[in-house]
Amino acid sequence: MPQWNQPALPLRLPLPLPEGLPPEHAAALQQLVGEPAAQADAASVFGVIGEATFALLGPGLLTINAWRPQQSQVVRLWSSDPASYPVGGSKHKGDTPWARQVLQRAEVFVGEGDQALAEVFDDISKIRGLGLRAVVNVPICHEGRCVGTFNYLRAQEAWASEEVMALRRLAGIAGLVFSAGQMQQG
Repeated sequence: MPQWNQPALPLRLPLPLPEGLPPEHAAALQQLVGEPAAQADAASVFGVIGEATFALLGPGLLTINAWRPQQSQVVRLWSSDPASYPVGGSKHKGDTPWARQVLQRAEVFVGEGDQALAEVFDDISKIRGLGLRAVVNVPICHEGRCVGTFNYLRAQEAWASEEVMALRRLAGIAGLVFSAGQMQQG
């Protein structure tokens, strides 16, 4: 079994795009990377990244959160399903194995199957209700610390290493918004 708990990719320009991305989505992401991130609003950037994620990996749920370490809280900045997971929603993240892995050590978390999700998410009933069975949580890092998370859930229960790498790269692009100082830190 591959080692999933790898650190987040460092933010370096130019960022490599995920392999297999449809050309129109690759062009949209290249444009984001090519222009100063401070010139684009966060919701628009995250929307382009969301479209690329679904074009590459299929339907699912994507949320992008800010990490507020002083409050031990993640706050949702963008959601592909705002009816179920609205922007501005937050979750308290106590001292759990998941929080230590993703938020403290800035390592990717891969959960495969219902049991893996039930062990880490207190909203498992809602996740099950949406038909989601697997997750990849990628820490978004700035200046060596986790400042947010890029979270993709889907119905298919297993992940290929190429899919996890694609999500790490997409999270790196989302990290441009954080590095541009658009996200307030708590």
